[in-house]
Amino acid sequence: MTAQDSNPTKPPAGSDTDRIPSEVPTSTVTADASNPAGGSGDTSPNPQPPPESRRDTLRTIVVAVALALLVRLFIAEPRFIPSDSMVPTLAVGDRLVIEKISYAFREPQPGDIVVFVPPDALQAQGYEANQVFIKRLIAGPGQVVQVQDGQVWVDGVAIAEPYIAEPPNYVLNPLVVPPDQVFMLGDNRNYSFDSHVWGFLPRQNIIGRAIVRFWPLDRLGVIPRPPRITLNETSSPTPVDLAS
Repeated sequence: MTAQDSNPTKPPAGSDTDRIPSEVPTSTVTADASNPAGGSGDTSPNPQPPPESRRDTLRTIVVAVALALLVRLFIAEPRFIPSDSMVPTLAVGDRLVIEKISYAFREPQPGDIVVFVPPDALQAQGYEANQVFIKRLIAGPGQVVQVQDGQVWVDGVAIAEPYIAEPPNYVLNPLVVPPDQVFMLGDNRNYSFDSHVWGFLPRQNIIGRAIVRFWPLDRLGVIPRPPRITLNETSSPTPVDLAS
């Protein structure tokens, strides 16, 4: 799951906008016998930019590339969606901006759409360490998460999820999220390879969160983080046998 500036092109040396004007007044130029057309007879090559100009151009390119790399490494980067695990929120081929800076100042929040590299459990199954996944954060450290009766329960309370494709058709017994880890699910609940299969995600594996979709243009816009809405705080999931 993987996000081009264009700079104005300097006119080529020797063009009308870059040519060094002749210092010889035109009134003193006479026809040359070897030049019947009456031209100046100057056959020297077009003048080249001075070394200082070439160095300035090279310096500008180096600075621009360095800034682009710093932005991508520490602030934001583009990514595209290769699978349908986040349908209907994100479709295959969507292109997103992933911002990286906010998690340096705050913890990821439930509801965030998070981009991350695979935990050890996935790498043990053959996934490469630099592969990138995208899922929704459901629960953070210390919270109890459970999937029962076609609903996700967090700390014993069912949460409303208008963004999912369909209710989950599986059962997940109550799990306490360990310190410095989070629990992730795809919005396409029954077709997502996520924490209900491979377990918790270490906080350190998180790259950033999806904030903007910039392609396709008809779906251009900010990707909101929905508020956590509880369905019924007095209800409780169907009891399960924790020994099973």
